[in-house]
Amino acid sequence: MTAALLTDMYEYTMVDAALRDGTAHRQCIFEVFTRHLPQGRRYGVVAGLGRILNYIKDFRPSDDELQFLRDNKIVSEETIQWLENYTFTGTIHAYREGEMFFANSPVLQVEGTFAECTVLETIILSVLNYDCAIASAASRITSAANGRPCADMGGRRAHEDAAIAASRSAVVGGFVSTANLAASLRYGIPAIGTAAHAFTLVHDSERDAFESQITALGKNTTVLTDTYSVEDAIRTAVEVAGPQLGGIRIDSGDLASMAQKARHQLDALGATETKITVTNDLDEYAIAALATAPVDSYGVGTRLVTGSGHPTTSMVYKLVEREGSDGLMHPVAKKSFGKSTDGWRKRALRAYEYGLAQGELVLAGPEDVVNSWDEDTYGDTKDLSIVAIDHGSIDESLTTREALFAARDYHKRTLNELPVNALSLLDGEPAIPTEVITLV
Repeated sequence: MTAALLTDMYEYTMVDAALRDGTAHRQCIFEVFTRHLPQGRRYGVVAGLGRILNYIKDFRPSDDELQFLRDNKIVSEETIQWLENYTFTGTIHAYREGEMFFANSPVLQVEGTFAECTVLETIILSVLNYDCAIASAASRITSAANGRPCADMGGRRAHEDAAIAASRSAVVGGFVSTANLAASLRYGIPAIGTAAHAFTLVHDSERDAFESQITALGKNTTVLTDTYSVEDAIRTAVEVAGPQLGGIRIDSGDLASMAQKARHQLDALGATETKITVTNDLDEYAIAALATAPVDSYGVGTRLVTGSGHPTTSMVYKLVEREGSDGLMHPVAKKSFGKSTDGWRKRALRAYEYGLAQGELVLAGPEDVVNSWDEDTYGDTKDLSIVAIDHGSIDESLTTREALFAARDYHKRTLNELPVNALSLLDGEPAIPTEVITLV
């Protein structure tokens, strides 16, 4: 199946009707944003742009998919022919991956004809809603870890394809490795993993299991110590590997006190360089509670791949400007109760003072007016959007492995620009205010 059918049927039926009445070729601007951050969150993190660009590059139904549309009379033959030759020729401005976003931040702006923009709605929202949710959770988790490395272990807790996307988004949010081999292969993320409880249980003794693992993987491996008794396991592991044992993993119990006891025992046995990794349904709150424990790294699974309680960022894709019958661009906006939108294209800026972010400015209005706005009014500012696609030409550098790790580095720098309360795990207001200014 191609990406072209990863969509809601009404995207195609709207295009079908618009091709019939002539509005399909009107120039339009759609914007992606969220009306609010998840409850208690102080910022969101953008992820998924590289994946979106790859989908758009190959967004065209296969012959079999076109036949499916034809056989089920979903669209007319005219639309079938239009889809056969589909290529996105428009322009996309977007927040770069790793950037912070807030309520009403124009995270993605899609400009082109009504038809070519409309068919992209579902795939764009599908990617951004999930990837941003995972990256946002990953950022909170790694911030709570305070420099201790975090590894993605959530593959078995998500759909198989979502697990790969989650591994990628986790990197944007600061994770350093993944247990998912498909993600490692696709994105170059360092792979981690040693043995599960089953490996210990299949052997006649824990010593046999450790001897087997250390023989196969070397003394620098990490052994799982809580199948039976952590204390006994540590003693056995050090006897087998010597003080050069690479690490131990604890996957159950009171992790803080067990890590403390393990550290003392390891040191007493001369294994002073042996690392302690903890797992077991960790999230940012559990990791924050382990701040004073002698833990060297964390493995995070379920809570990561489910957005730590917020598996979506509630992004929406809304038409904000369109070409009229007079050939001019006009703002359009919904007035629905609780779902109103702001018309006109947007330009997003972040205001700074002494290098510290003070607020987000979202300027709405005609392109020439918005672009000529006097930035000095707010002092030091930076534009938040980059050009991802320019009249159909995709910036391929945004889809590379290098771009993924550059996004992680960019996120770390940008997070350090937010007020310190952004790192609080308590419910509170967004880290910085957002102001929407309409210029006409």
